Amino acid sequence: MKSPEKVITHIVSWLKEYAENTQMKGFVIGVSGGIDSAVTSTLCAKTGYPVICLEMNIHQEENQVSRAKNHINWLENQFPNVTHHCLSLTVVFESFRAMLPPTDKHKVEFLSLANTRARLRMSTLYYFAALERYLVAGTGNKVEDFGVGFYTKYGDGGVDLSPIADLMKSDVFAIAKTLGINNDIQTAAPTDGLWGDDRTDEDQLGATYDELEWAMRNVSTAASQFSARQKEVMKIYLAFNQQNKHKMDPIPVCEIPSALL
Repeated sequence: MKSPEKVITHIVSWLKEYAENTQMKGFVIGVSGGIDSAVTSTLCAKTGYPVICLEMNIHQEENQVSRAKNHINWLENQFPNVTHHCLSLTVVFESFRAMLPPTDKHKVEFLSLANTRARLRMSTLYYFAALERYLVAGTGNKVEDFGVGFYTKYGDGGVDLSPIADLMKSDVFAIAKTLGINNDIQTAAPTDGLWGDDRTDEDQLGATYDELEWAMRNVSTAASQFSARQKEVMKIYLAFNQQNKHKMDPIPVCEIPSALL
């Protein structure tokens, strides 16, 4: 990235212009303790518009919760326009799980329940957004949103606008450093926090974000030029890209021929 400072200025101006044009009054954002939500919440705070940060615990690892709370405290000390709520959604999640019928598809059920966590958080964000006429700010970056589709449909993918979705993960880290984001967040291994344990994004994806960024940039390059590891990474990237097209492409619409209407 040539100039993180200029990118920061550009995103903050874009956020302010969007809020003004849509006549919305501020932003709501979920803060997880990860780099993406820390950067996005800080960019929203720099607009001067009111910002509500929500820390939404669902069986979360303690280090994730503490990083989120520390970041929110840092934000509130820096920006008087920032407020927050710390909400435990664990009881809501467990109540939902308790009413579900039993199934023998345990592996699929585990993934489905992980995605349910993200969808409960999305519903909570929109509750607060509707109360105040605020915009829900997304935290997805480019390789997640448009490369491997590493997010929950109608969960963390359910947002009003995406301030950092044209930035690679490495760009997000560069901006975090420039913004002075807490070091414990900058050095933490990226994780979606949906599983109630310490598994990282790399554990789930089988490749680092640097590797996936390389694949996204080189998807049209002849495979004969790749090393053995690069071939493996490209295979991983293409598999995720293909299986998650339903998230990244527009919702298909059945168009009715005019002669039938």
